[in-house]
Amino acid sequence: MSELVSKAQELDGADELAAKRAEFVLDEVVYLDGNSLGALPAAVPGRVEDVVRRQWGELRIRSWTEGGWWTAPERIGDRIAPLVGAAAGQIVVGDSTSVNVFKALVGAVRLARLAGPDRDEIVVDATTFPTDGYIAESAARMTGCALRPVAPSEVPGVLGDRTAAVLLNHVDYRTGRLHDLPSLTAAVHAAGALVVWDLCHSAGALPVGLDEHGVDLAVGCTYKYLNGGPGAPAFLYVGARWQDRFDSPLPGWNSHAEPFGMRPAYEPAAGAVRGRVGTPDILSMLALEAALEVWDGVTVDAVRAKSLALTDFFLECVEEYVPGGRVECLTPRAHGERGSQVALRCSPTGGSARAGGTPLAGLVMERLIRRGVVGDFRHPDVLRFGFTPLYVGFGDVERAARVLAEVLAESGT
Repeated sequence: MSELVSKAQELDGADELAAKRAEFVLDEVVYLDGNSLGALPAAVPGRVEDVVRRQWGELRIRSWTEGGWWTAPERIGDRIAPLVGAAAGQIVVGDSTSVNVFKALVGAVRLARLAGPDRDEIVVDATTFPTDGYIAESAARMTGCALRPVAPSEVPGVLGDRTAAVLLNHVDYRTGRLHDLPSLTAAVHAAGALVVWDLCHSAGALPVGLDEHGVDLAVGCTYKYLNGGPGAPAFLYVGARWQDRFDSPLPGWNSHAEPFGMRPAYEPAAGAVRGRVGTPDILSMLALEAALEVWDGVTVDAVRAKSLALTDFFLECVEEYVPGGRVECLTPRAHGERGSQVALRCSPTGGSARAGGTPLAGLVMERLIRRGVVGDFRHPDVLRFGFTPLYVGFGDVERAARVLAEVLAESGT
């Protein structure tokens, strides 16, 4: 038995979150793609069956009141709130991340212009997930703003009295780099602008501190580290101090002060309800609510501690098993700059760059998956491994690194 196998067993034996693994539907596969789609919590299938057969099948329309369907967006938002450091009443669940980015960003520009009508610039993370960039460009056109893409580290230097809003990612989806939310938020506020944070790769993986750091607006998905399932609704955070002035660009009957009044004039509801638009997707909404039960008795701090331990151990195993020069770690080593994933650059060293047009890293990931280690591939040469502390163990980590070394050796790199 190797030293790393023994170490993995010791770490698993001391893992306070180890029992949580039994609350998921898992097999013998090492699943390191929870940063794309979380594993299925065991409570979800039975809950969805109840929603379909009893609530929809028997109660039918009565479930909007008797089944709590109508209040689900706020109720589930309050369940997510402590996971991102927010008090109750500031998060509403519904729509996709993209739709919520649009609502938050246009809303942020409108709020900024209440105090500074000449503010006509949106700053966006130049390394952002493409959809955020697309939405930012459209929001800029619609609000008459100029769009300024810059790297997150450069944001403080470009802010000024024309800046209306800044859209940033908490964790870079490619590299796993964790950006400094407290200091960047403070810099944006010092310039008199508002900040919108995309929490897709941090919610459920590490402390966020939305209230503590005075974040204005934030969005996040629920199908990654929150394990809500494919297409699970996203969430929108509207800081309490902005709620009476938040002007959503997508007003709908669900966010009306009197939704069943069917009045021709729109009057926004109070609180985070203003972030609602139309009828919520009840099936996926209640599946998410069931999935969130795995967080009972778990603190985000404990999850973060295990996340860092898992990624540290993975890097240790990779360095031990994989010969030097075969892969390059793109994820920062410093804990304060690391999310809950590790990105490895895998480039060819000789003439074996491609086979059938597939980049080497893509071939490596295909072979890893066939060997029972599931991560994902990002063009042109990145292997991405996500570590969900609620169900990933240290034995999984050791096995993943060992199989990676075997696949690389077989690929002739």
